[in-house]
Amino acid sequence: MSIIIFIIILSALIIVHELGHFLVAKKFDIRVDEFGLGFPPRVTKLFIWKGTPFTLNWLPFGGFVKIFGENPTESSQLGGSASKYLEAEPSSESFQSKNRGIQASVLVSGVAGNFLFAWFLISLGFIVGLPAPANLSLPVENARTVITTVLPATPAATAGLKSGDVILSLSRGEVHSLLTPEAASLFIAESREPVTFMVERGKKISEKVVIPTENIIADRLAVGVSMDVIGIVKLPLHQALWYGLKTTSELTLLTGRAIGAFIGQALLGKANLSSITGPVGIVGMVDEVRELGFTYLLTFTALLSINLTIINLLPLPALDGGRLLFVGIEGVTRCSIPPRIFNVLNTVSFALLILLMLLITVQDVRNIF
Repeated sequence: MSIIIFIIILSALIIVHELGHFLVAKKFDIRVDEFGLGFPPRVTKLFIWKGTPFTLNWLPFGGFVKIFGENPTESSQLGGSASKYLEAEPSSESFQSKNRGIQASVLVSGVAGNFLFAWFLISLGFIVGLPAPANLSLPVENARTVITTVLPATPAATAGLKSGDVILSLSRGEVHSLLTPEAASLFIAESREPVTFMVERGKKISEKVVIPTENIIADRLAVGVSMDVIGIVKLPLHQALWYGLKTTSELTLLTGRAIGAFIGQALLGKANLSSITGPVGIVGMVDEVRELGFTYLLTFTALLSINLTIINLLPLPALDGGRLLFVGIEGVTRCSIPPRIFNVLNTVSFALLILLMLLITVQDVRNIF
């Protein structure tokens, strides 16, 4: 079930991304030869909209658009947002025939689509009821202490505690703790005996026995969790849209800073791949989030969409950010990048991305076993 949900989420994110490219390209009278749902081989042609055939394909992972003239060569590109088969023949309907501003608009429209999709999901969450910290300046209902982080390879992780678990009670023998995060943390720090967590996950209530240890926090017993007071925020439509936009913008900035910091560490040879999750790890996360409920799944999908927004803006030739960089260079130099250089850089960049994905997948599998 988790794999099916993951495929649906991934497909939605990619289709929204490609739809952004499609709509802006058509807005500027650029010919789009195909909008594919899934990847070839083709099953059937579904319909024609705005002069573009929409097709159904056998591989159910997202989709692609074939934008006429985006690639300065006759070769085709495959993968992610670069999954567009393109022609080199210039014409008034060609991507290459448009000015640099229009080209940049078409390229950036994919990540704009992902940002708008995240805004929509978070706003929808605020309408139906979205979990949020109680310290926000928003009306929070049913506030409870929730585990927000579980460090790997700690007593909490070994006992089966997970992010999103609501703490119903915390006890050591006959002694019970107050349930504020501060009181619970102090109670654990004073416990040299096993601590019993009664937690609620989704609609299930379970008991987890955890033995505090001293090797997590210096000079203090701990189990490897962080906690916060989380409640449900429900807002009317106009407030949901505003706070949805505000929240999405803040999360995008935070994600950008985190990815930028990781890249900086990688350039210094200090990056830790274990902090990155790939497809295999995300499937596992989907299973955990699904247990917590629909609104958590909405938020999770929005966070993935935000991550896709930032990653696609990286200045790598195989991504939208790389193509934007090429357009910027061409705009400054007033001359086109030679097709041979375009192809070499694109191929090398795509190969590096595939290698990185393989390394992350190996790390995900190791984490499972």
